[in-house]
Amino acid sequence: MADAEEPEKKRRRIEDLTEKMAVESGHKDSEWDGRWNHLRKFLERPGPFTHPDFEPSTESLQFLLETCKILVIGAGGLGCELLKNLALSGFRLIHVVDMDTIDVSNLNRQFLFRPKDVGRPKAEVAADFINNRIPGCKVVPHFKKIQDFDESFYRQFHIIVCGLDSIIARRWINGMLISILSYEDGILDPSSIVPLIDGGTEGFKGNSRVILPGMTACIDCTLELYPPQINFPMCTIASMPRLPEHCIEYARILQWPKEKPFGETSLDGDNPEHIQWVFKKSQERAAEFNITGVTYRLTQGVVKRIIPAVASTNAVIAAACATEVFKIATSAYIPLNNYLVFNDVDGLYTHTFEAERKENCTACSQVPQDLQFPPSAKLQEVLEYLTENASLQMKSPAITTTLEGKNKTLYLQSVKSIEERTRPNLCKTLKELGLSDGQEIAVADVTTPQTVLFKINFTA
Repeated sequence: MADAEEPEKKRRRIEDLTEKMAVESGHKDSEWDGRWNHLRKFLERPGPFTHPDFEPSTESLQFLLETCKILVIGAGGLGCELLKNLALSGFRLIHVVDMDTIDVSNLNRQFLFRPKDVGRPKAEVAADFINNRIPGCKVVPHFKKIQDFDESFYRQFHIIVCGLDSIIARRWINGMLISILSYEDGILDPSSIVPLIDGGTEGFKGNSRVILPGMTACIDCTLELYPPQINFPMCTIASMPRLPEHCIEYARILQWPKEKPFGETSLDGDNPEHIQWVFKKSQERAAEFNITGVTYRLTQGVVKRIIPAVASTNAVIAAACATEVFKIATSAYIPLNNYLVFNDVDGLYTHTFEAERKENCTACSQVPQDLQFPPSAKLQEVLEYLTENASLQMKSPAITTTLEGKNKTLYLQSVKSIEERTRPNLCKTLKELGLSDGQEIAVADVTTPQTVLFKINFTA
C-alpha cells in the first residue's frame, strides 16, 4: 500500500482539482443554476420559524448579493471562519480590518493562510484567498487599526461583526457605534443604528452576542462578564520567581522601562524586535533561578495576554455570529436576544440569556455617571477607581475639567512631558485641585473614542 499523502499535499491536490472543475464548467467567474438554492429555501418560502412579519420574496437574496455591506473586524481564528461563512452565505460586499501579520503559530487554525504567507498582513491574505476561491465575492482588506478610521467609514456598513481577542478594541468599536447614533427630541433614530455582532473564544469556551447600539446592552454594560487579566504579585516577580511567566513579566515590567532598549518607545507586542528583546532577557532571568520553559511563543503570549485558541470553538462561535448576521440582514428570523454562551470543557453546554442595559453605563446611558468621594480624597484615588472598578476598567485615563471657564488637565499619562507636569496633582485632594460638589470631569481613555463625563459628588 502506498504511503498516505501528507495532509498539506492532500489539501493542495483537492484545491487544484476543485479549481480545475470550476474553470472547466464555466463557474469560475459567473453564476450557475442552483448556486443559491440553499438560500432561496430560507428567503423565498415561509416556514414555522420565520419572523412573524417576514414576507418571502426574491428581494432579500438580491439585497445580500448586491447591496448589503458587512465589516469584519479581525482576520484571525474567528475572522477566517467568519469570512468563509459570510461569503458562502451570499454576502459579497465585505470589508475586513486587521492590524496583524501572519505568524507560523497561526497556521494550525487560521485556515486561509499558508506557510508562504508568513509575515504578510492577515487582512490582505484573507481577502485574496476568499476573492480567488469564491466567485463574485469582493472582500476589501484594510491593514490598519480600527482607530485609524473615522465615523464616515463605519456609517457605510449595514452590519459589523467582530472576531477580536482584545477587550479594549471591543470597547472602542462599541463606543464608536454609540457615538454615531442620532437622536431627535430624545428619541433614537433607528436608521442611525449599525448592529454589532460580537464573538469571543477562550480555549474551549466561547460566546456570541447581538448588540443594537442605543437599544440593547452594549459591551460596557456587561464588563463584569469579561474575565480579569492574570497578574502576578510584584514581590514574586522581583524577588522569588518560580515560573517562566514570572521571568517574562520581570523583563516586561521592570527591565523594559529601566533599560529603554528602543528609547522612549512603549513595548509593542506586535513588534518582533520588542518580543525578541523580552525573550532574551527572560531567558537570562530564568537561567539565574534555574527555571526552564521560557520560549519565544510563551513570551509573546504573556506580553500580548494571549489565551490558547481551539479551532473547533472558533468554528462554532463564528457559525453562530454568521447566522445572526444573516438573520438581521434578511429580517427572515428573530435575532438572538441577545447573549449566547458555549462551553465544551466537560461535555457540551450552551445557554442563552438577555443581557440588560445598565442605566448608568458610561458608554450608552447618555448621562454623566456620579462619582462619590469626600473633598479630602486624592486624585490618585479617583484614578484607581477608574482603572480598578469592574464596571469601568479603564487603562490609562486622562482627566480634565473646567475651572474658572478654562479647561485644565488634571492628569494625563500617555504624553511623558504632560505626565511629569501633572503627576504632583495625584497627591492633591479634590478640594486642593479646586473641584467643587457637582463638578463634572471629562475622562479620555483608549477603551473609547469618546470623552466620558463624570460628576463628582462630595460625601461627608
